[in-house]
Formats: sequence, structure tokens, C-alpha cells
Amino acid sequence: MFNKSACNNRTQERKKGKKMKRLVLSMMVMMSMTMAFAENEEENATTSMEAYSINVNMHSLARALNLNSDQIEYMDDVMSAFSSEMNSVAFASADSRKAMVNNIVKKNLSTTRSVLNSAQYRKYLMLLNATLNNRGLNK
Repeated sequence: MFNKSACNNRTQERKKGKKMKRLVLSMMVMMSMTMAFAENEEENATTSMEAYSINVNMHSLARALNLNSDQIEYMDDVMSAFSSEMNSVAFASADSRKAMVNNIVKKNLSTTRSVLNSAQYRKYLMLLNATLNNRGLNK
């Protein structure tokens, strides 16, 4: 004999299976599209001039690092030089940009190391690293 309720159950299970399959496939497509767009964004970030334009708010930096007046004056000069050197990287050839950024950052770190105490320097390293990561310059 033919069991009508068993047939209905199998039909419902097949429909659920098809819905799950569609859901999983659509999620996979969405994730792959997102990854493709994110990859392009990262590549575009390091080729745009804005990525190399670093303007530092000295009041915020001084507050974050708890700088005294002498340190503020020194860091203002250091950050002005850092900003202008980073701006020059935007006009360099694509092949030499990474090396230029590395050299500029090393120079900046060596000059700031002499004026900041160890706690301030650690915090400055975190801030600089976050800035470079957010701009796609730290790979």
C-alpha cells in the first residue's frame, strides 16, 4: 500500500534540503564577493596618495602620551618631519614605496626613542602601528 504521510514527509525533507543548499550557496557567494572587494580595497589603499598623508593632532598625541612641554615641542618637530617624508612616498615609484616607508618609520622611531620614556614609547609604538595598519602600509 501507499503511505501518503510518509510521502509528504519525504517531500518536506527534500524542500528543506533544497532551501539549506540555496542558503549555503548564497552565503558562500556573499563571502567570496566580500573577500574579493576587501582584497581590492587593501591594494587600492597603498596606491592612493591619502594612505601616505599623515597629519598628527599634537594635542591628542600629547594627551595620549602624557608629554611635558619640552617633549611636545620636540615631538611636534619630529612629527612634522615624519609627515612630510611620508607625503613624499606617495610620489615615489610603486617598487620603492615599501622600503621608503620602512626607512622613514625606523628613523622616526629612533628619534622618538631618545625623547620618550619607556611607557610613552610603548604607547607611541601602539599608536603608530595602528595608524600604519589602518592605512594598509604595514604588511
